Order: sequence, then structure tokens, then C-alpha cells
Amino acid sequence: MDCIFCQIVKKEMPADVVYEDEKILAFKDINPKAPVHILLIPKKHIESLNKADETDKGLIGELFWRAKFLAVELGLAQSGYKLILNCGKGAGQVVDHIHLHLLGGGNFSQWNI
Repeated sequence: MDCIFCQIVKKEMPADVVYEDEKILAFKDINPKAPVHILLIPKKHIESLNKADETDKGLIGELFWRAKFLAVELGLAQSGYKLILNCGKGAGQVVDHIHLHLLGGGNFSQWNI
């Protein structure tokens, strides 16, 4: 499998990791669209939300739950933050591995998101 996110999970590709547990990995986006731009991914390869099945719903919920805690830890909770999950090429999904964008740390009206 040539999935870059799976390579990051396996430590075959470098990433600036900000959180890791047995199911989730969170790291800084290499092409940030905001002052704080973190990607949260499941360690399990799921191409997109459209490819998720019934057994994945808890894992997808954990991505959002972990994003909340990271937002607090990174000082974004009070000022506000965005969570974005692109689904499919037409929506801007570049890597075929489900990932949640956590963005914050600035004026949202200035971001091209």
C-alpha cells in the first residue's frame, strides 16, 4: 500500500506528531492552512468516510473527541477552531485515508478554507 498516512503510522515517513495512542495519530500538516493545522488520522486504513462501515463508527467518533482535547491543549478552545473532514476528491480530499483537520489560531475570515 502506498498510502502516505499509513507510512507515517508505521514510522516509515517522518511527521511532527502531537498525539498518539493505539488507535489515533495526530500530527502537524506539512502545508498548513492556518496558524495551527493538525491532522488526526485513525491508524486503521479507511479510504474516506464513504468507505467506512458500521464497525468504524466508534473510531470516527474518537477522532472528533480527540480533536476536542487537542484544541484545549493547544489553547484553541476559547478563541474557536474548525474541524474539517473532506470526503472524496471533489471535496478536496488529497490523501485516500480518512483524516480530520483541526484548524485554529487566527482570524477565520482570512483563511482560504
